[in-house]
Amino acid sequence: MNLNFWVTQTFNGISYGALLFLVGSGLSLIFGVMRIVNLSHGSYFMLGGYVALTVIWTTGSWLLAIPVAALTIAVLGLAMERIFLRQLGFDPLRQVLLTVGFAFLFQQAALDIWSGNNFDINPPAVLSQTISIGGIFLPLYRVFMIAIALAIGLVLWLVMEKTRIGAQVRATVDDAQMARGVGIDTSRISMMIFSLGAFLAALGGVIGGAFLGIYPGLDFEMLPIAFAVVIIGGMGSLGGAAIGALIVGLADNVGKALFPEISYFTLYAPMALILAVKPTGLFGRE
Repeated sequence: MNLNFWVTQTFNGISYGALLFLVGSGLSLIFGVMRIVNLSHGSYFMLGGYVALTVIWTTGSWLLAIPVAALTIAVLGLAMERIFLRQLGFDPLRQVLLTVGFAFLFQQAALDIWSGNNFDINPPAVLSQTISIGGIFLPLYRVFMIAIALAIGLVLWLVMEKTRIGAQVRATVDDAQMARGVGIDTSRISMMIFSLGAFLAALGGVIGGAFLGIYPGLDFEMLPIAFAVVIIGGMGSLGGAAIGALIVGLADNVGKALFPEISYFTLYAPMALILAVKPTGLFGRE
């Protein structure tokens, strides 16, 4: 195997990790702030892709599909948190049962509305080209994915670290009861974070739909990978989600290229190893 092989596989792994960051960062923040194990998070990814397809079929605009799909699913997440999850309090078993029930409901709705066919989200022609760097041809769309993830990550970091609302989120992650005691409206913080998580997952669904495709069942394929990202990085940590996404993306891509027969092992082995050494994740709090 020559250098080109390793450069290409590394690039593909990083670009896949960029997509996983969009999904995993929202899931990490939801658990960190609300302590909710949201098993319907993969559904937001899938539904974001389907809503984007509908916008594209209706208007022909791929650029319009991105914000419309992400905002639509953010509103769906907001309604789910306000109407249903808020009533359960902090009972983990009820949260799991309710969110997995919603996951099956969303999957059936997608099947009824959009059929069981596989669809692709075709990006503009300018992003379908390849670029050559040192004789290595790289898909421009994957470069776009990395750029989007970097931009989103930078904005989230600035908000979380440099603003008052970010300080309130971090305080809620550290100790929600103490945060309430000093006057922070943790209910509003939870609503905002749940909507943000749904927004990011749907954004990932639109962007990832160009090479993963959109189909019923995609939600349950993405969910365990997103949990692997969060478990490796640590709950409630944006930096952890970024590192976890990078590790999972590289492990998945290199594993499939070198050891296709045991690719699942290479994907989840890092998660098992980190759980054994540091159960709270690389950046999780003890």
